[in-house]
Amino acid sequence: MTSHATNDALDAESDLVPYYPMPRSGACPFAPHATLRKMAASGAPAKVRIWDDSTPWIVTGHADQRALLLDARMSNNEKAAGYPHMTRGRSETAKHTPPMITNTDAPEHTRLRRLVNGPFLAKRIEALRPKIQQVVDERIDDLLAGPKPVDLVKTFGLPVPTLVICDLLGVPYDDHEFFQDCSNRCISHSSSEQEAAEASAALAGKFGELIELKMKEPANDVLSQMGAFVTSGQMTHLEAILQCTAMLIAGHETTASMISLGTLALLQNPDQLAQLRERWDEPAFVANAVEELLRYLTIVHSGIRRIATEPVEVGGVRIEAGDGVIFDLASANYDPAAFPDPDTLDLTRPARTHHAFGVGPHQCLGQSLARVELQVVYSTLYRRIPGLALAEPGATADVNFDGVAYGLHSLPVTW
Repeated sequence: MTSHATNDALDAESDLVPYYPMPRSGACPFAPHATLRKMAASGAPAKVRIWDDSTPWIVTGHADQRALLLDARMSNNEKAAGYPHMTRGRSETAKHTPPMITNTDAPEHTRLRRLVNGPFLAKRIEALRPKIQQVVDERIDDLLAGPKPVDLVKTFGLPVPTLVICDLLGVPYDDHEFFQDCSNRCISHSSSEQEAAEASAALAGKFGELIELKMKEPANDVLSQMGAFVTSGQMTHLEAILQCTAMLIAGHETTASMISLGTLALLQNPDQLAQLRERWDEPAFVANAVEELLRYLTIVHSGIRRIATEPVEVGGVRIEAGDGVIFDLASANYDPAAFPDPDTLDLTRPARTHHAFGVGPHQCLGQSLARVELQVVYSTLYRRIPGLALAEPGATADVNFDGVAYGLHSLPVTW
């Protein structure tokens, strides 16, 4: 097992209040920024500055995060004054977004979550494993039949989860470039309010058309189920559009990042990659390896955001009602109190208590789908291409920090 280095450079622009999210080192981007590590070591919430110059609290400890994310006083109401939005574009679109699972609290959140939860239940996702295996094998067949080196992000990492989520939702894969472009503009830190609003409107228009088609000619997919909810009056047409939009964005971007980043991490830790190649047919080992990689990478780079509805005390600090709160998931996943020697990638580590999917009622809807996809990918790709290697050994990783989750712009590989 090898340990990766952390970025020791502090934020040069900080005047006691560092800017968040903090850039990571391209040489080894997995660990939290050194400033966050120092905040976590203090054991108390601290202040950070975000894009609009506001200074919400940031919570870094594993135990504190778990307690607060399960606390009903931490609201997900994006319309509340002082809510610490992730991006400028999101702050604008949130003003006009009706209730959905990503911006409501109980009981409204409970109602919406119950309606959309069915297709993502663990048993239903497990039944998709053969289909996911087929998608992965076909993409690997294409890789092996084509030229090399190749960019693993474009030729494998992004197509696999996109094909899977399109099939699950009932979205034509031929439209994947449109969906990916709109998704990127919706979540990009660099998108203006207008750019994000235009992308959101384009997605809504497309999903509105697709749901109407499914209401006339239903199939065995999520869009048809959303259409049935609209017909029965359990969900409005707009609610159905927004839920499907959220599923699409979350359903391909994050898993794509995990595939390419996970491959990079494993190639940098050949002893761990060797274990995965040798034990690919042990489901329990592969499942645990996925949990450790989820912890180690923690791709949600901009944290989880909440706003306090009542005063809350944590770590000796009083968070007042109306204060914005950010939960930096990577800091919790590198908390040595929860994960000893956290900088080391150890595929045998019991890591299921990580916060990569969040905690509590708002934790990621598609986590079962992500887990199965990653289990199939990690147990197949390196076995079928045993000579997989970086095409540019020693090169600085081409890391993309523009979105809510970080990933790689490209990953040139050969074999």
